[in-house]
Amino acid sequence: MNIDAGTMRPTEHGAFIYCEVYVLNDGGEVDLDLGNYERYLNVTLSRDNNITTGKIYREVIDKERKGEYLGKTVQIVPHVTNAIQDWIERVAKIPVDESGEVPDVCIIELGGTVGDIESAPFVEAMRQFQFRVGPANFALIHVSLVPDLHGEQKTKPTQTTVHCLRGLGLLPDIIACRLLGPQPLNPATKDKISMFCHVSTEQVVGVHDVSSVYHVPLLLQAQGLVDFFTKRLGLDKLGVWEARRAKGRELGIKWRDLTTGQERLFDQVTIALVGKYTDLKDSYMSVTKALEHSAFRVHRKLTIQWVESSDLESETQESNPAKYHDAWRAVVGARGILVPGGFGHRGTDGMMLAIKYAREQKVPFLGICLGFQLAVVEWARDVLNIPEATSAEFDPSTAHPLIVFMPEISKTHMGGTMRLGLRPTVFEADTEKWSKIRKLYGGAGTIWERHRHRYEVNPEFVDRLTESGMVFAGKDEKGERMQVCELRDHPFFLGLQAHPEFCTRPLNPSPPFLGFVAAACGPSILEEQIALQMATYEPPHPHAAMVSEAALKSASEALEKVEEEARNAGGPGDRDEQSKHMKVVQVVNEDD
Repeated sequence: MNIDAGTMRPTEHGAFIYCEVYVLNDGGEVDLDLGNYERYLNVTLSRDNNITTGKIYREVIDKERKGEYLGKTVQIVPHVTNAIQDWIERVAKIPVDESGEVPDVCIIELGGTVGDIESAPFVEAMRQFQFRVGPANFALIHVSLVPDLHGEQKTKPTQTTVHCLRGLGLLPDIIACRLLGPQPLNPATKDKISMFCHVSTEQVVGVHDVSSVYHVPLLLQAQGLVDFFTKRLGLDKLGVWEARRAKGRELGIKWRDLTTGQERLFDQVTIALVGKYTDLKDSYMSVTKALEHSAFRVHRKLTIQWVESSDLESETQESNPAKYHDAWRAVVGARGILVPGGFGHRGTDGMMLAIKYAREQKVPFLGICLGFQLAVVEWARDVLNIPEATSAEFDPSTAHPLIVFMPEISKTHMGGTMRLGLRPTVFEADTEKWSKIRKLYGGAGTIWERHRHRYEVNPEFVDRLTESGMVFAGKDEKGERMQVCELRDHPFFLGLQAHPEFCTRPLNPSPPFLGFVAAACGPSILEEQIALQMATYEPPHPHAAMVSEAALKSASEALEKVEEEARNAGGPGDRDEQSKHMKVVQVVNEDD
């Protein structure tokens, strides 16, 4: 019933798996699954790609209040089920990549378990949807657990769920058998599922544990999944340009090289991740993926040392010396130290101790969101000699608030009120000569990353911080918000207010993470990656998304003026909202 994932604890969402809140370009706070889709498919999704019961019910109730149902009794069927189908059809037509083309295939994940009360309206909507779009345009993959009991793969759970699914009016085209272990699906098991679930053997695929999740697409391809859907949905008749086919073949080669090369890595790079949710490792899933992708690029096996930040504090030394010394041993033994985002005061003193160690001992450091803010606070305490320096998040009445609540953020409403979504960072002019992070972005003067925060560096302290040697290399488009800090006399010390981990890709790792991991491997590796990024870096976002609000507003006003003149002259001036937006973006891009 939630509208989005923004107000939920990491322990609450993600199909009962501990995981993070993922942020999209438009500021949508969604389940981590959307992040997996973006990373794997290299697409850009919106908040509308994430459908919840709360969103659907809100839409139906709003229509009822406006009288759009003409006084009829509003019911689950047909009004809620129609709203679900309408939502899917609308979102399926939105371009998701740089091509701007309407997608040919829309993948819908219907979460939960067959028979759940929560999913019943969605299951019924899909039953109706197959007739709305026609059987040639609808295919169903049913994922089912196949338990292995002492070497015997049991099929009864799959038979039962397929029976329930058929009773609800849905027939699976593919049964994906999930096996918890390295043992593949036995041919005899496959035949049995085929017989009792009324599908052919080619419609039964096994998904067993593999050495890396990046092998899974190749595992499915080897079992004929691509060939099956090519025939089932007529994908070979879509008339795709040869250039797009060639691009797909090239991607396949790169993906295979990535996965096979990963198996041959011997050299390791050890990173200490100092956070406050390390007992829930999936709370940092995008961070670990960004580290993985960067390690692939520098040909290293990634080892993460998970350090609970509070274990680094003096209280733990007194109460549990063994845990305290283990935590510090992990920090001292790492080649790089990363402090990710988070909320609240707990464990922040330990994070600042790790930051101080990285700064003074010249260990590569990367601070994300809260990690960036704490790097500023630590500098104020130890370099500016302001021992009481802190964040207003931890002490609202502090006399030395290095970090303050952003003035435009609501203090009464929590959901969707943070500074969210894709926003620009403008580098200072002189950074072109020396800034490592700017070079990792290909030397661009403006970069775009996703944000999720309520607090920012206090502008009143910026001059003192800068005069003492902390360089704010990047700011917002107005030059008012500090968004990137970098130390010039350090091998690699970087903090970002944004969350660059949200935009990492297996074949296009996030530049801050790439630089951090490369620096942890050594100065020569960092220089090598900087040179490569200067020559080849491409942002993961569609060009149309990288347009500032000010530029959009200015272009929109100019377009409205032109259309007003056209209407006054008797010419065509009306456009639908989507075409207006695309024209505004076109005007901005031409102006750039």
